[in-house]
Amino acid sequence: MAQIQTPQPVRGMQSLLGEEADRFHAVVAAFEKTRRLFGFKRVEVPVLEPTAVFARSLGETTDVVSKEMYSFEDRGGDSLTLRPEFTAGIARAYLTEGWQQYAPLKVATHGPAFRYERPQKGRFRQFHQLDAEILGAGEPQADVEVLLFADQLLKELGIGAGAVLKLNTLGDPQTRAAWRAALYEHFRGRVADLSEDSRDRLERNPLRILDSKAHAEWPVVDSAPPIDDFLTAEAADFFAAVTSGLDAAGVQWERAPRLVRGLDYYRHTAFEFMTDRLGAQGTVLAGGRYDGLIESLGGPHTPAIGWAAGIERLSMMIDAPKAEAPEAVLVPLGDKAEVAATAILTGLRQGGLAADMAFRGNMKKRMARAAASGAAFAIIIGDDELANETAQVKDLATGEQRAVAFDMIAAAVTR
Repeated sequence: MAQIQTPQPVRGMQSLLGEEADRFHAVVAAFEKTRRLFGFKRVEVPVLEPTAVFARSLGETTDVVSKEMYSFEDRGGDSLTLRPEFTAGIARAYLTEGWQQYAPLKVATHGPAFRYERPQKGRFRQFHQLDAEILGAGEPQADVEVLLFADQLLKELGIGAGAVLKLNTLGDPQTRAAWRAALYEHFRGRVADLSEDSRDRLERNPLRILDSKAHAEWPVVDSAPPIDDFLTAEAADFFAAVTSGLDAAGVQWERAPRLVRGLDYYRHTAFEFMTDRLGAQGTVLAGGRYDGLIESLGGPHTPAIGWAAGIERLSMMIDAPKAEAPEAVLVPLGDKAEVAATAILTGLRQGGLAADMAFRGNMKKRMARAAASGAAFAIIIGDDELANETAQVKDLATGEQRAVAFDMIAAAVTR
C-alpha cells in the first residue's frame, strides 16, 4: 500500500501551542481589559465581504487590492474577499446594520485577516489584528481617545517604553488639495531623481512618495514642502487640540512630517507607534482619521478614526506569561481508584478549581507528570484510600503529605 502523504500547512499560516499560544492570548486579554476600561463595545464582523467593500475602501490601484487580497467567485458568481483588514467591514456594518443610530459609536474587535504577501518575521498570510474605531465623531477628542487607548494598551503589555508615537496631520480637504498640488510640482521638477515606483506614484498620488523606502531619493523627499505651509486655520486648530489632549494625558509623541496616508478619504490625524525591539524599526500599531471612507461606500458624510495592531508582532515583544497550571493533579492507582478520581476531579472543576488527572504509566511516571504540570498538589488514591474514603494530598513544593477525607479535598488544595 502506498504511503499516505501528510498534508503540509499552507504557506504563511501558523499553528500555535504552549508559550506561543499563551503570548498570543496575553495580548488579546490585555486588549479586552483596556477595551472595557475605555468603554469600547465589542463587535464582530464577517471574515468574508463583497470584494467591492475593500476595493473601494483601499483603492483599486493599491498593492493590497491588486496583488495581496484573497478574492474568489462563490457559486452564485459573486466576488468575495477574505478581509485584509477590519476597518472597511466595520464601516460597511455601520451602514447596513443600523449602527448609525448609536453614533458616536466606539467599537473594538480582534481576529484573523488575510493578505497574500511574502511571509517574514512577525508577518503571516493569515495574521491577527486588534482593531479599535470611533465612528460618527468629528471632534479632536475622539482622536485623543483612540490614541490614549493605544498608549494604555502598550503600557498594559509592558512595551510602552519601547514604542514611540509618531504623529502627523493630513489637514482638512482644502489643506490636502493644496499640499498635494505643491508636492506634485516639487517632485515633477526632480523626476529624474525619483525611483520607478515614485514616478508611477507621481501621477496617481504624490503623497505616497513621502513614504518612499528608496534611500537614494530621500534628499528629494526631505526637501519637499511641508504640510504646515498649507494648513488652514481650522486644520491647525484641530491638530493643536489633539496634541494638547495628549500632553494633558502625559503621552509622549514625536512629530513625523513624512507620515502620510495615500488615500483621499484620510483627514487630519495620522499616527504610528514605532519600535526597534523587533530588529529594524517597525510599526506595531497604526491608524488615522478617515472622514471620507463611509462616503466612498455610498453612505453619508461620517467622520471616523481608528487603529489596528498585529497580535503576532505584539506577542513577540512581551514577556512570556506565566504558564497555566492546575491547582491539583489526581493520581489514581487502579481502575476503581480511577472511577473515584473522576468523581473528585469533576467536583473540583465544578467548584472552580483547575484540576487534571495523570492516568498513564506507573506511580513514578504519574507523579512525575503531576510535578511537570506545575500543579501545587498531587492527590493520590489507591486501594487503601478507597477503603478509608481518604486521599493522600501531597504538597509538590514542600513534599509534605497528609490524608484528607474525600469531601475535604477541595478545601485542602485551595490556595
